[in-house]
Amino acid sequence: MIPVLENFGLKVLEELPYEIEQEKETFWIHTFTVDSPFNPDLDPSEHKENLSEAFSAIWQKQADDDTFNELILKAGVTWRQVSMLRAYSRYMKQIKMGFSQKYIANSLVNHTSIAKKLIGLFDCRFNPSKKRSEKTASRIIEQLETLFEQVESLSEDRILRQYIELILATLRTNFFQKGADGAEYKEYLSLKLNPSLIKEIPLPRPMFEIFVYSPRVEGVHLRGGKVARGGLRWSDRSEDFRTEVLGLVKAQQVKNAVIVPVGAKGGFIAKQLPPASDRNAFLAEGIACYKLFIRGLLDLTDNLNAGEVVPPKDLVRYDEDDTYLVVAADKGTATFSDIANEISIEYNHWLGDAFASGGSNGYDHKKMGITARGAWVSVQRHFREKGMNIQKEPFTVVGIGDMSGDVFGNGMLLSDQIKLVSGFNHLHIFIDPNPDTAASFAERQRLFNLPRSSWEDYNKKLISKGGGIFSRSAKSITLSPEIQALICTSKKTIPPSELLSLLLKAPVDMLWNGGIGTYVKASTELHTDVGDKANDILRVDARDLQCRVIGEGGNLGITQKARIEYGLHGGSVFTDFIDNAAGVDCSDHEVNIKILLDKQVADGELTEKQRNRYLESMTEDVADLVLKNNYQQTQAISLSYIETHRRTEEYRRVIHYLEATGKLNRALEFLPTDETLAERKSRQEGLSQAELSILISYVKADMKEALIHADLGDDNYMSQPIETAFPAPLNKKFPEAVNNHPLKKEIIATQIANDIFNHLSISYLDRMQQSTGVTHADIAKAYIATKEIFALNDIWSAIEALDYKVESELQYHMMLRVSRLVRRASRWLIKNHRTQLNASTLISLYAERIQNLGSKLPELLPEALHEQWKAAKDELIQMGAPVSLAETLSSCEYLYDFLGIISASNSLDKDITVVASSFFALAERLDLDDFSEHLEKKMPTTTHWQSLARESLRDDLEWQQRQLTQNMLGSIDACDADAVQAKVDDWLGEQEVLTARWKHMISELNNHNDGDISMLSIAIRELSDLSQATVNS
Repeated sequence: MIPVLENFGLKVLEELPYEIEQEKETFWIHTFTVDSPFNPDLDPSEHKENLSEAFSAIWQKQADDDTFNELILKAGVTWRQVSMLRAYSRYMKQIKMGFSQKYIANSLVNHTSIAKKLIGLFDCRFNPSKKRSEKTASRIIEQLETLFEQVESLSEDRILRQYIELILATLRTNFFQKGADGAEYKEYLSLKLNPSLIKEIPLPRPMFEIFVYSPRVEGVHLRGGKVARGGLRWSDRSEDFRTEVLGLVKAQQVKNAVIVPVGAKGGFIAKQLPPASDRNAFLAEGIACYKLFIRGLLDLTDNLNAGEVVPPKDLVRYDEDDTYLVVAADKGTATFSDIANEISIEYNHWLGDAFASGGSNGYDHKKMGITARGAWVSVQRHFREKGMNIQKEPFTVVGIGDMSGDVFGNGMLLSDQIKLVSGFNHLHIFIDPNPDTAASFAERQRLFNLPRSSWEDYNKKLISKGGGIFSRSAKSITLSPEIQALICTSKKTIPPSELLSLLLKAPVDMLWNGGIGTYVKASTELHTDVGDKANDILRVDARDLQCRVIGEGGNLGITQKARIEYGLHGGSVFTDFIDNAAGVDCSDHEVNIKILLDKQVADGELTEKQRNRYLESMTEDVADLVLKNNYQQTQAISLSYIETHRRTEEYRRVIHYLEATGKLNRALEFLPTDETLAERKSRQEGLSQAELSILISYVKADMKEALIHADLGDDNYMSQPIETAFPAPLNKKFPEAVNNHPLKKEIIATQIANDIFNHLSISYLDRMQQSTGVTHADIAKAYIATKEIFALNDIWSAIEALDYKVESELQYHMMLRVSRLVRRASRWLIKNHRTQLNASTLISLYAERIQNLGSKLPELLPEALHEQWKAAKDELIQMGAPVSLAETLSSCEYLYDFLGIISASNSLDKDITVVASSFFALAERLDLDDFSEHLEKKMPTTTHWQSLARESLRDDLEWQQRQLTQNMLGSIDACDADAVQAKVDDWLGEQEVLTARWKHMISELNNHNDGDISMLSIAIRELSDLSQATVNS
């Protein structure tokens, strides 16, 4: 008791205990005589109520016992008001302000008039029973500024001003809310803040932040946007849990680029845990704290009722409506989803049990194996690019984790060709130097199905010669010759930590991370930079890895700098947020489906039981959608990777654009400087796969955000992508509900952004904006129109179906050929329909006619062009492409030409086959394809301006060829397609001088190996003169 009284600022002079017996029980009454050093004339009666309530709150652990409590007597405030000030001080600690809690408390105690004004400012802004007055708040701030003149200490001044900044950055609080019974205030305090208003907050700044404080629990929830989602973690980092969560939300932001919500992450600490030895009590306290944390989040979250926003009671809001709060499981909370959903239902939150994904009525990620399956898609791509099919060819693996784990266990069952030579967790090291693939696969399957299995449960009779299971706590481990060969050492005895380091560096095919901890850093990093002290002793440098591929089913196993270093040394790795994105993607599908189905339940279309059965029936449909996303996103990274060394300038511009718009901090994401990019370019190197993984996430997020805020107009084709976000059975049964989903805009934006960048280069958006100057939305409209006009989904699917049938390099070559068609066609549509850029209108104008022309292409081409087309087709067929796909891919250049041909046909009102035949005949006679190839292959594009110049010349060439066709056909009598060749020859004969001059120009160009822009520009001018000859005659 004495420390409690002393923290009130009192000095205990005397203690007199009295023993009392009542009903055979003994009680003690302690009487204390106290003095008030700060105020000898203190009248106890004036503070009796405040003091007794504060003492009771401390005794019942509703308030912390520390020097902040001096304010109760010295400033004459309540214990709850002190708790509010204390909560802000705890938040200051988490944002690294650098002062101890005692120093912050003393700063307030030393300036009680300022402390009272701070409480007044908070009350003025957030007390719902008072009229909100900005004038009153401004007056209090002015008074505080006057009081600050009396503060002599710079540190104290900084602390007290920080309080003003934090109170003004607060958007909502539950401080004035009472419990369900309406009698007592809540035992915890929640503050919703706008981090952009806090100057010294660590980067990156989330959009919103909720800080929950009580003597029992503290926690923080960071969100990257209004529609954001991510897991809640039970943290053990009491000093810096916000730093941990900030690192996680940074990764979540890029991971969530593939799904509807942007990144969010939460974490809490339990401050009054019993000893860990009492597991049940320990878990019970953790769950109780988790519940308080969840309530603290929901207290500040708006609700929806029949489409109307319902703010929480007794709450003042300084922000817009904010109804979307969705959480997920994370470290320490894997089984807590049902608990969160129970509280959501208790609060009558509109999301119900969609609030926390993966509960008893949600998708069981471990049962689905979805996270591991998604990471396996990445692994398969890495090996496929190396010419290996790991579903049919044996390959060696070192793994981090054990078979009881979701990601490790499911992952090590995804191929019966795995030769797991070693696996380790925090207790054991499993080594099987030469495993039998069939027997070891069956044993791993047995362990996976064995509840709470460990490596100790592995049947030792199945382990190959020289292997074994070793304890990580052993003093040393004796190595067999087989293990020595595996880890490339001649040492006979080594400690477990050194053995693990050598296993990580072993020359195997793959390192599979399915565990917890960070095991690989860059050679330029210190162990202290990593923030995982437990693994400092065994962590290795990326440059020393000898594995060919890294699969990151788990998070944070490798630092980002290590991934980059490993990639630049020839290793294959994306990032953890790319590899294991399937988990968060699956959860997002679950939430969006539940939102839709819950509306059907509310409307009486489904019962709760029918909803749950329907949800379960679509498990594999959802998995297919998720894995398709993983497949296409890794494909996109690979497509960018194979061309990044040639297009370094484009990727530099993408980075600059994202930096300039405030969306990317290059240093935080460890992206190379301009100087580093220039050095790599000189070595014919570009960005690593890990760096491209960061960039693709940012460009997707940028496009997604732009489309959410854009007006896409009344355009059916721009709404259709919502269907691709839901399983086919759902689209079939509830088409109207899908189309009217509450998150329709966000879902459409996400699907379009994924579609664009999963098929095209990361630099696509920047290239299009530089050459056309239009908005993100217009580029998206042109893309959607192009995709439908040329039926690109069918082409892409046909190319993807060639996995393991042709070399990956050929597939990527095919994809890039289609990408070129998309870029050129999109640009053409924008430049020729800038004022009426509507996808549906463009599709109706061009799609059917281009499909018809495409089917007739061989007969429209003159002999020389037909031979070129046939040679290209035959080459693709010889390399393994199906005939129909080879024909389509060989036609890409001509398919693009059909846009101009249709435009010319519309202007001339002539039969389109005549126009097409004339267009191609002119191209052949005038060697326009040679000129186009000269532009493509010889013109330098090392700078941004050179790239724009080439695109401009391409556009000019297409325009002039179209004008030539129109002018020629406008000057001759009507003819059919069969007579076109002769008519073209006659017309060119009439322009003999200009034609000869043009051909001489082409000959000159062919004799020059460089693409001199002045020569090319003059050549285009000569072509223009030829085009205008008939018009001027």
